[in-house]
Parts: sequence; C-alpha cells; structure tokens
Amino acid sequence: MHQLIHPVEIIDKAPDHPGLILVPCFMDDNLSISWLPSKTYQGYVPEKNQIFQIFLADQDLTVVLLGMGPDDHIATVFESFRSFMINHRKMITKDLLVDLRQLPDDLAYQSVLGLTLSDYSTGTYKTGKSSSVAFPKIQILVDRFHPTLETVVQEAGQTAEVVKRICALVDAPGNIKTPAFLGQWAVDSGKQFGYQVALLDYRELKAENLLALLAVGQGSINQPLLIKMQYLHPDLDPAETHLGLVGKGVTFDTGGLSIKRATNMHYMKSDMGGAAAVMGAMELIARLKLPINVTAVIPVAENSVDANSIRPGDVIGSHSGKSIEVIDTDAEGRLILADGLSYMQQHYHPGILVDLATLTGNCVAALGYQAAGLFTNSNDLADRFTSAGEIAGERVWRLPLWDSYGDALHSDVADVKNLSGKPVAGAIAAAKFLEVFVEEAPSWAHLDIAGVAFGDTAHAKMKSATGFGVRLLLEFVKSLISTKL
Repeated sequence: MHQLIHPVEIIDKAPDHPGLILVPCFMDDNLSISWLPSKTYQGYVPEKNQIFQIFLADQDLTVVLLGMGPDDHIATVFESFRSFMINHRKMITKDLLVDLRQLPDDLAYQSVLGLTLSDYSTGTYKTGKSSSVAFPKIQILVDRFHPTLETVVQEAGQTAEVVKRICALVDAPGNIKTPAFLGQWAVDSGKQFGYQVALLDYRELKAENLLALLAVGQGSINQPLLIKMQYLHPDLDPAETHLGLVGKGVTFDTGGLSIKRATNMHYMKSDMGGAAAVMGAMELIARLKLPINVTAVIPVAENSVDANSIRPGDVIGSHSGKSIEVIDTDAEGRLILADGLSYMQQHYHPGILVDLATLTGNCVAALGYQAAGLFTNSNDLADRFTSAGEIAGERVWRLPLWDSYGDALHSDVADVKNLSGKPVAGAIAAAKFLEVFVEEAPSWAHLDIAGVAFGDTAHAKMKSATGFGVRLLLEFVKSLISTKL
C-alpha cells in the first residue's frame, strides 16, 4: 500500500468488506461488474454526474454507478468524480473503494484529482462550527500495481494539495492578503519545498527602477514588493535556457481613481489570480522535482484610492525605461506586468517567457468562462498551451497579436498609453501593451485568465477561486521536458 498526502492508497486486491464501492461508467459501456452476484450487469447506466445505487443486503455492500456521460474526455472524468464527492459526501459513512480497473492511467489521474480536490472549503474565516469536513479514506482498486501508476496517483495528490492552497490564497480577503502576506507565503513555500525565494521591498524597488509597480502601489498603505522565485534542478546546468514565469499580483483592485462600481468590487480580492497560478506552479514543480529550471517574477501591489494615487493623464516611468501615459488607473495590472516582464528579461534572460493575469473583462466577453485568452509570438508555444489545456482540462484559445492593433496605444505625450480607449478588442490591446515590454524575449506567451480564475464553483454559493493555471502550467512544463527544451 502506498500512502499519499491525502488518505488515498492504491490496491490491486479488493478488501474483504469494502462497504461502499464507486464504479465509473460511460454511456457506451457494456458493464461487467464483478461485485454483483451475476458477474455481469447490462442494465441502467446513469446520466452524466448522476448515480445509481445497488444494495446487496446479504453482503452489506453498496455499489454506486457513477455516470460519466457519453465520452471519456479528461475534464468529464475530473468533474464527475469531484461532483460525486461534493454532492454525495453524506452517503460515505466509512471508507470508499473506487474501482478504476477499466480506466487508463491518464483518466485514473483525473479521477484521483477530482476526488481529492473535493474537500476544499471557502469557510476558513468562519467562527464557531468548523467548516471542514472529515475526508474519508479512499482506496483505488487497479488491475495491477505498477510504478507508473504510483507516480500518476502520487502526482494527482500533490497537485490537488497545491491547487487547494492556491484557491485558499485567491479566496483570502484583501485586508489579510496584503503584498507582505503574499510575499511571506512564497518565502514559507520555498523553505518547505526547497527552492529559492527573495523579496524586493520598497527601497529595493526604487533602486531597481521598478517605477510602474511603485506607481500602482503608491496610493496604498501596504507597500508594493517584487517576489522572485527560482527552482534549479540539481542535474541541470543553471546557465542553460530556462522558463520564466510572470504573474500579476494585485492583492485588491479598487480601480484607483478610475474607481470600479461597488456592486462586485468585493470580488477584486481575486485580482492576483495570475500570481497565485505562478506561485502554485513553482511549488508544484519543486514538490515533484521536475527536471527543468524555472524562474518566477511576481510584481505585487494593492491598487487603492488615496490622495497619493496615480491620476488619469499622469505619465510614469518603467523598469524598461519607456514612459507610459496612464489613461485609466483601472488598467493597472498591465503596468505592474510591464515592470515584471522587463525585470525578468534583464536579470534572467529566459528562453521562454510566459505571463498570467486576470487582466481584462473584454476577454471574458470574448470567451466567457470556458477558456483563457492566449496571445503569443510563437506557434510552437500556441500548440503546446493548446495541448496542455486539453490534457489539464483548463482550455485556452489563441487570439491575434497583429501589428494593426498596436496603433490604438499611440500616445502624444509618452512612449505608450495603457488603454486604447476603444470599447472593442480590449484584451488584444492589453496584450499589445505587454508586447512593448517583451522585445528581447524569443518566445513569449500571455494568458488572460480573467474569466476562468474566479467564478461559480461547486464548493461555494458565492463566486470563488477555481485554481486555474496550476495544472495548465504543469502540463506545459511537462511538454517542454519531453522535448528537452
């Protein structure tokens, strides 16, 4: 038996008294269920996410058929198992045996991921009755134990743990999740899982000329900072081409003087979803000890309303040396990303540069809540992220970066302005703004995750974090490792 960080174990022999048995089944299955006396069962197959219970009184045994729908898409398997654990937890009074003997390793991974992610709770700050629910012990029954499957299930458990930590970070309220809080989270993670973390404070930001980051944070009592995270695999040359990740870390976004409407402003605690995805990916890469060198740079600030806040029409500097005309103070994420991207290139020279950000509502208007917007100057990166998204169940869709879109960012008084002012193509204009600051990057991709990092979820009645980006980046990194890039 191989114990995980969660109470999940792999077994290749059924226990004598399993109690509750969960069996996934697809619409086109010719079910053969060994738990039933007749040895075969060719009857009702439940619809997707529905269950059908068979109780055997003489054995005190309940077999639950879990409907997967008509196909075996990765996202379907993940959501079906997660939905079962969330919606039917009360029926699991003892341990749970999950029969995965008919599933290949990749779907077994998604099954375990769905099972173990189901116990995330948003009630961290509630008092009185605990919001946590005891997580039942889960046994995964397979035909034959093999090392690859152990790795698959172990990775699923580690991934689930990281995704839940990231969800908790995104869901944390703004008065607790200050820039300093985010920085300490990174420091603690680095110490625990063996990678390097350093923080640049206000004085060091000024010394490094991170002027756009300082401008965004100057209206807040909580000073901005820059988080630097680096994982160097011991068997790789530190000087060889590596991956650079940049995440937008706005811990709370009022919109600044271009203030947001009050209706949904409380959700702006999630405006560091890009930073969270990058931080989670760094921790997961270190936990799994993947053979790759990765550096992350995360600019962190709170965008507040104050007498010292930047104003619409102000011209600010940036780390790259380029001047920026601030048209809208609510287009602040791209300002701090500009400094993060420039700093990354100057200090680390990554061969591949990727940034993630909850950047524009326009991307939500274009793609809804089903996919992140992907912008890249590399067809290879586009293919890799598209494939990684399908494997992870976190889809992306490529949008154009044509030169003609850049005209909307012309400024008469500065090198570039931070908002086009047009009511269309806002996500593209934001990507074109970032492109101005990635001139040295041979391969660059920008992911606008505004519609997928935070929204309606199965584990909360209000909008909450999804953990989007961690699994996507993991699969992307795996693709780089597999081709030794």
